[in-house]
Amino acid sequence: MKPDPKQLLELAYYKMPFGKYKGAYLVDIPEYYYVWFQQKGFPQGKLGVMMRQMYEIKCNGLEELIYQVQKQYPK
Repeated sequence: MKPDPKQLLELAYYKMPFGKYKGAYLVDIPEYYYVWFQQKGFPQGKLGVMMRQMYEIKCNGLEELIYQVQKQYPK
């Protein structure tokens, strides 16, 4: 299965809209934050979907994939 480039690009530049990490790219938020949300429940909607995806990426040590996307396609 191949990742969707458009989805990866959107995930690479999606920013947290609230809380302690407001304005930070999701990839730059520490893994423990996603673990907490995994236990308590992710937000509804698009943000929740993006956070779940980032949780999986971080748990599997694949952050470099997102950093490569950011490097290859600067904003």
